Amino acid sequence: MPSSRLTIVQLVPSLESGGVERGTLEVAAELVKRDHRSIVISAGGRLVEKLTAQGSEHITWPIGKKSPFTLRLIRKLRRFLVEEKVSIVHARSRVPAWVGYLAWRKMDAATRPRFVTTVHGLHTPNRFSAIMTYGERVIAVSRTIEQYIRENYPQTPVEKVKLIFRGVEPEEFPYGFKPSSTWLDQWRRQYPQLIGKPVITLPGRITRLKGHTTFIEVMAKLAQEGSVAQGLIVGGEGENRKGYAAQLRRNIAQRNLTNITFAGHRSDIREIYAASTLILSLTTQSESFGRTVLEPLCMGVPVIGYGRGGVGEILRAVFAQGLIPADDFLALHARVNLLLETPCVPSPQQMFTLQAMLDQTMAVYTELMNEQGGSD
Repeated sequence: MPSSRLTIVQLVPSLESGGVERGTLEVAAELVKRDHRSIVISAGGRLVEKLTAQGSEHITWPIGKKSPFTLRLIRKLRRFLVEEKVSIVHARSRVPAWVGYLAWRKMDAATRPRFVTTVHGLHTPNRFSAIMTYGERVIAVSRTIEQYIRENYPQTPVEKVKLIFRGVEPEEFPYGFKPSSTWLDQWRRQYPQLIGKPVITLPGRITRLKGHTTFIEVMAKLAQEGSVAQGLIVGGEGENRKGYAAQLRRNIAQRNLTNITFAGHRSDIREIYAASTLILSLTTQSESFGRTVLEPLCMGVPVIGYGRGGVGEILRAVFAQGLIPADDFLALHARVNLLLETPCVPSPQQMFTLQAMLDQTMAVYTELMNEQGGSD
């Protein structure tokens, strides 16, 4: 029987922001809570301090860099896995997964760690992306991902794939949450244009996939109709997205739109959700899950989104009133107007909880450790 205390290594490109990174920290915190040793290997980022404060260890390697030099980490990782007596390697992104897999497969099959992958994204199907199905267990974060694996990697044994929905901690995004008076005072001073008006928020990093141009069209249409609603774009601008962000701002300025505000990256997204009248999800492609849809819904804030991918799954299960056909601008505009005129509050949801996700992930680890041997 294996030791009851496990050493788990999670491999991610970096720990800056995003759903993959947050999931990594959530699993790491649960491992520490259960008295396991939790290690994360990444290039680092703003979330490292939080990770280590929770009791995990962080190893700073450029394990997600798309460069031939990254292959030099294979032997280094193999030595690390042996020296630290690692129980399970859990890869969450393609380049780290390749490094992890190539290190792992050359180890003694009788004594090496178990190898787990989580498919977080709907990557272009090819040999490079196929690595995410090489785990001894392959975690799918939604039914959309489960179907993606089945359709694009049919050679992946069905019994290896484990559906584990991402989840939200109810205490972090509590139903009916109200921001403090101090926060509200600061918010009103910073954004006086939002005071007393319906606020329509588009959360998410500023990339072409998030549908910012459609958001601008919606706000332009509302302005033409005399609506006093204000649009709020919340999300960071990566260095490689500066040009796109500037293009969005030019579009807004050229049309003399005064009802759209850029808030940039914010760490107080919970409060921003609570201060919003509506949240929109306008991604131009299917998403694997959709945290920025689930989080406000958990708080009782209505969300409108396209009925595809993980976003469609969440809305069908939690708030069907916000579900619209994909890329249907007329339906989007009509639903925004409807929910502004006739507010509809989502009911408390119990399906997508963080603890369920964590319990199921721990069960996968336990199941693997109790199995005999392993295959590559």
